[in-house]
Amino acid sequence: MKYAIVAPLLVMMMACGAADPTAAKKKEPEKKEAVSYFQVDPATAGAVTGKIAYKGAKPARKKLRIDEDPVCTKLNKNGLYDEAVVVNKNGTLANVFLHIKGGLEGKRFEVPKEPVVIDQKGCRFGPRVMGVQVGQIIRVTNSDPLTHNIHPMPKNNREWNQSQGEGDPPLERKFVRSEVMVRVKCNVHSWMRAHIGAVEHPYFAVTGEDGAFEIRNLPPGEYTLEAWHEKLGVQEQKFTVPPAGKSEAVFTFQGE
Repeated sequence: MKYAIVAPLLVMMMACGAADPTAAKKKEPEKKEAVSYFQVDPATAGAVTGKIAYKGAKPARKKLRIDEDPVCTKLNKNGLYDEAVVVNKNGTLANVFLHIKGGLEGKRFEVPKEPVVIDQKGCRFGPRVMGVQVGQIIRVTNSDPLTHNIHPMPKNNREWNQSQGEGDPPLERKFVRSEVMVRVKCNVHSWMRAHIGAVEHPYFAVTGEDGAFEIRNLPPGEYTLEAWHEKLGVQEQKFTVPPAGKSEAVFTFQGE
């Protein structure tokens, strides 16, 4: 008699389960929202140009001690010199990192697919100062016939420390948050130094042998421009870019 009661109950439970539309329903994958990037109108885009002047006595070139590594000594028969402060022939500064610090709030920019490259060549990092957009690939290469080490030491990003021998394939890393600046060293060769500026947009520049800079394709508006130097500090300047126009900014750094 018990069996006669239980069997119909089992049939009813199975039927109820089969009838439940949620029982066999699979979880649908979450749809990713499309990212909307800011597009600059080329008809109204402008630029900011300028130079970094140096005031004071030109610092004497300081020769570095590299004799701890015979290969580095062989690669640099005339020696290596400290590049912390490089004053150009025209009285300007090289290796100054400039970026738009204010005026782009609320705008999101697409990350370039092309990587930026930092090379270990001649027992130096090249370039010494460089910029990268947040999320952009940093490709690290070693052109020397010896083992190097690249060790960025960020405060707002993940730290990494990687050795790279002769002929090793390039390393690829990236920073996921903005940070100006990230100090880079080589744990093998104490004199090797570099700095990387990671920003949320493509509006940055680094001065070279002429001490000049140009940041192009800026939408019209009011901005704050920051100039950073590893030894001489940081300065800011406000400027306005008119539609399809240019603005000029001149910074003067005082020597030590």
